[in-house]
Amino acid sequence: MNMLVNFAKMHGLGNDFILLDLITQNVRLHTAHIKRMMDRHIGLGADQLLLIEPPLNRNSHFSYRIFNPDGSEAEQCGNGVRCAARFFFDSGLTDETYLFADSFAGTRELKIEKDNSVTVNMGDPEFNPKKIPFLVNSGHKILEILDYPLSIDNRELRISAVSLGNPHLVIIVDDLATIPLGKLGPLLSKHSFAPNEINVEFVQIVDRGNIKVRVYERGVGETLACGSGACAAVVIGQRLNLLDDSVNVAFKLGTLSVKWEGMGSNVYLQGPATSVFIGRFRL
Repeated sequence: MNMLVNFAKMHGLGNDFILLDLITQNVRLHTAHIKRMMDRHIGLGADQLLLIEPPLNRNSHFSYRIFNPDGSEAEQCGNGVRCAARFFFDSGLTDETYLFADSFAGTRELKIEKDNSVTVNMGDPEFNPKKIPFLVNSGHKILEILDYPLSIDNRELRISAVSLGNPHLVIIVDDLATIPLGKLGPLLSKHSFAPNEINVEFVQIVDRGNIKVRVYERGVGETLACGSGACAAVVIGQRLNLLDDSVNVAFKLGTLSVKWEGMGSNVYLQGPATSVFIGRFRL
């Protein structure tokens, strides 16, 4: 294939994306195309590629697929879906500010806010280890992984796991600056307990309404921010009775807002979805 495709570059607090509109342009991508586009040296470079496609459900506005730089496909991305909604709206594909977007993780409801931020309903968090998925080597039936002991790399950690449409491992620490994320991230993400690999969040609690987070994203590495990771951190923090219902989640370049009213309720994520530039790329 040797053709030009239109694309947009966007980010959510530095968590950056390439977006391709496959509703108005006919493009067939192969894994080699994806890897080259995502390469920061010979391509466009981004944490993930978002493909905007026709909706899967009659009442939805669009669907989206998410690819990592290694070519693997992810189920969900909180920052990504907010950028996808902003892109869909700004491209003139709709004039509605309430949108519904389909993915492998289900349908997400989004709202374009007056301050140009985007709010997404991330759904009801899943704690069942089988559905995350998270493998438990125990003779006992374990209903959830919450403050679970783990020895790794000569460290004793307390881990918790949850799914927000994609799997997350959350670890509360005293000081983020002391965590060797580049070493621990891959060890935890590819651990035998995670058959599909898992995203890893290290969380420092400032107070009951504010936390700091660092993220190692499977198939990507450390990212400047992660929307679903922010939600996972808040949900686990609340389950451990360390956080309130509404929490500000600080990353290197800014803050996301997460609201969760407890078991049986949906998680809401709000934050910026920023356009960087548009252009054409030769496949």
